[in-house]
Amino acid sequence: MKSTEILSALKRKLSDRPLTWSFDQEKDTVRIEHNEIGKGMSLSLGSVSAKTETRGATVLDEVAYTIRETFDAMEKESRGELPSEKAVFPVIRSTSFPLESNGGSRFVTTDHTAETRVFYALDTGTAYRLIDENMLNSIQLTAEQVKEIAKFQVRKLPVSVKEDRVAGNVFYFLNENDGYDASRILNDAFLKEMKSKIEGDMTVSVPHQDVLIVGDIRNETGYDVLAQMAMHFFTEGKVPITSLSFVYEDGVLEPIFILAKNRTPKEEDKE
Repeated sequence: MKSTEILSALKRKLSDRPLTWSFDQEKDTVRIEHNEIGKGMSLSLGSVSAKTETRGATVLDEVAYTIRETFDAMEKESRGELPSEKAVFPVIRSTSFPLESNGGSRFVTTDHTAETRVFYALDTGTAYRLIDENMLNSIQLTAEQVKEIAKFQVRKLPVSVKEDRVAGNVFYFLNENDGYDASRILNDAFLKEMKSKIEGDMTVSVPHQDVLIVGDIRNETGYDVLAQMAMHFFTEGKVPITSLSFVYEDGVLEPIFILAKNRTPKEEDKE
């Protein structure tokens, strides 16, 4: 779909909300401002257009839902109706993800790997909003408190996995669809528990926010399967993170390239 068609469709779906839409044709983005609370968000129409090519018009329903839930959270914040501390969780994003909100306030973040960074979210029940420095006063927490609460909360999330065997290798999939599947990569106890049952090399993949894949790679074919799997999930995810996987050893995650049945460390050639 063309960007102008997408914009018209979203306006119709959200016609009941007091919103002002400012289309930047050169950047192919739209700025959406809430007229009553004076806050807004930006949307890449080019990105939405690309997704409609593969998934159809259902993408517009998802985008409209996200916009609606985002503004609902902003409205609750403006009224002082914020969730409790138990609603603070960590979320994983690519290192290319913006470090500032649309309003120019820096997000609360923690470095993670060369490919990933930890952000923090305030969960509203049906959606969540990334916490920036301007929000800290309204939720009455410091950045360090946010990080500690999130670290504790991620350990309480369920970690049931489904197992699949391919060419002598074992893959475990975690997909709770709660928005924090990739966040389980921060649960050290879970990773150590998985390591105890791994017979080959342990890999961890977070191609997008709604899946975490642990691999028990027992032969070279397993790396080829993992590379294809990670790329497939990366291209299909609503919020892509990284198509690279990580080798997990001694509590350390090392990003790797997987090429022609060989694994190559990202930072250096160890052979």
